[in-house]
Amino acid sequence: MTTQLTARPTGQMIIAGVPVAGTGTEVRGFNPATGETLEPAFHYGDESHVDAACAAAAEAFGPYRATTAEQRAQFLETVAAGIEAIKAELVARAVAESGLPEARITGEVGRTTGQLRLFAAVLREGSWNGARIDPAQPDRSPLPRPDIRQRAVPLGPVAVFGASNFPLAFSVAGGDTASALAAGCPVVVKAHDAHPGTSELVGAAITRAVAQTGMPAGTFSLLFGSGPGLGTALVTDPRIKAVGFTGSRYAGTALVAAAAARPEPIPVYAEMSAVNPVFLLEGALRARGAEIGTAFVGSLTMGSGQFCTNPGLVLAVDGPGLADFLTAAESALVGVAATPMLTPGIAAGYAKGVATLRAESTLVAQGRPADNETSCQAALFSADAQTFLASEALQAEVFGAASVLVRCADIDEMVRVAAALEGQLTATVHAEESDYGVAAKLLPVLELRAGRILFNGWPTGVEVGYAMVHGGPYPATSDARTTSVGARAIERFLRPVCYQDVPSALLPSAIADGNPDRIWRRVDGQLSRD
Repeated sequence: MTTQLTARPTGQMIIAGVPVAGTGTEVRGFNPATGETLEPAFHYGDESHVDAACAAAAEAFGPYRATTAEQRAQFLETVAAGIEAIKAELVARAVAESGLPEARITGEVGRTTGQLRLFAAVLREGSWNGARIDPAQPDRSPLPRPDIRQRAVPLGPVAVFGASNFPLAFSVAGGDTASALAAGCPVVVKAHDAHPGTSELVGAAITRAVAQTGMPAGTFSLLFGSGPGLGTALVTDPRIKAVGFTGSRYAGTALVAAAAARPEPIPVYAEMSAVNPVFLLEGALRARGAEIGTAFVGSLTMGSGQFCTNPGLVLAVDGPGLADFLTAAESALVGVAATPMLTPGIAAGYAKGVATLRAESTLVAQGRPADNETSCQAALFSADAQTFLASEALQAEVFGAASVLVRCADIDEMVRVAAALEGQLTATVHAEESDYGVAAKLLPVLELRAGRILFNGWPTGVEVGYAMVHGGPYPATSDARTTSVGARAIERFLRPVCYQDVPSALLPSAIADGNPDRIWRRVDGQLSRD
């Protein structure tokens, strides 16, 4: 039975539709723009709450995975409509808990509901099933071929960790939750302490959608707790079969290790760390160096630099065009006001990172000074390529509006630096047609280092669609074969099953004779809807 959930934060967790009060450490929302502590108080849950949520998810898995693609699509659309129904209060609360502008949060609401509706469309389109049929060939010589069919099935209950920097789009109803629910997996979310009220509001909207569409109550639960405590207990619970995470490298690798140490190891899809290099080629600098410099600062300082795709590294060959870039970047940067960071802890980490960059490189320019300890003063540093390659600190991510310009002696040195970089979410190239020969030399290197390569743009801002990849080689993510944004994110929570000589009456509809679902299938190697 689902207890009535209010439209305002109450300070409670939600386990299988029922509001539950934690008894552990108190946490409250905090407005980094004003320093105000927000009501109500929330309290951490403990292992008993993890057990209850996981037990409910395990009980729900059978009936939830048995729902049709259309039923799950309608469920996701109901979640989206429920979030839109509380948009005004949700935006106000998220702004208060993050210090982010109202326009940014309003856009994030749209992205969140858009993701949910994207996965509804993915479910209806049907290719996520991976349906394949190799018809029997009883007369084949020297051996007959049996009837072999394949489709994808959900892994089981999934644990999702809400991110600090996207209170909505990478949080309770974000891409990890949407794709897991689309796959047929119940979800247990560990909300982030940075936005507890926002998390509860969204969790309540999902819970209402569960009830409205007749899904099992354990399809969704929302918990609060520490990462090392409740988070580890959640990841190591034997009923959890996969994990979605967005956050720091330290926390992500700890979860990967905990999941790998289980008697039954499970996949952890962790998005963790990237500096997202930007390569400025000679022709682009000569043609529009000043324009690029101004746009770079806009991307760097957006949202106080608290984007996983923030351009934390710029590479260019010393020359006249680079001077135009630097002049414009310095001019734009010195006028940028210090802006609030998401939490005091994130602000302290940024200040520490900037101090390290200052010690290891040369300060080029800074934004306006901060008047409190929770604001971000943007900064640009510079180092030659040899200094950069010799310094682990210069290559590490600083979460916030800080970037390092690496000055290369020539293109060959730029390529060597690119090849030495860790895995990245993105790599950006600014090039004119005269640069295409150099770009062609750089591109194969970047393919091995990044999940998304873009030209003449900026990495901040991730389009949600069918072709997007938001992932990359370690440490950008823990599994470079996947994406956390876009239609293919559903594949993380599915596995293939082969059906050999299964009687027609027992075949799942996706691979049944006559194609009752009317989806595209690969029949004897050929795509067909017959």
